[in-house]
Amino acid sequence: MSEYATIQKSALKLKGVGVVSEGKKKKKKNKESKHRLEQVATSQNDEETQAKKAYVDKRTPAQIAFDKMQEKRDFNRHLDALTEHYDIPKVSWTK
Repeated sequence: MSEYATIQKSALKLKGVGVVSEGKKKKKKNKESKHRLEQVATSQNDEETQAKKAYVDKRTPAQIAFDKMQEKRDFNRHLDALTEHYDIPKVSWTK
């Protein structure tokens, strides 16, 4: 029981609950501080966009070659599926 002798036995105090917190008023922020925060936010956004522009391709040369061949195959499949408007019609002189 000596371990528990130093513990305080009181009600739990929560922020925003009770009579004590009603007397406190919120401080109004200055417009200058808001302006500074906006500048910091915009500078961070600019840095993020610059970081996105500096994308480095981490693929190996074999992966790049594989992707190129896949694109060619997909393009050929697409062309095969199209109707053949530009083909020269076969003309038979003999019947």
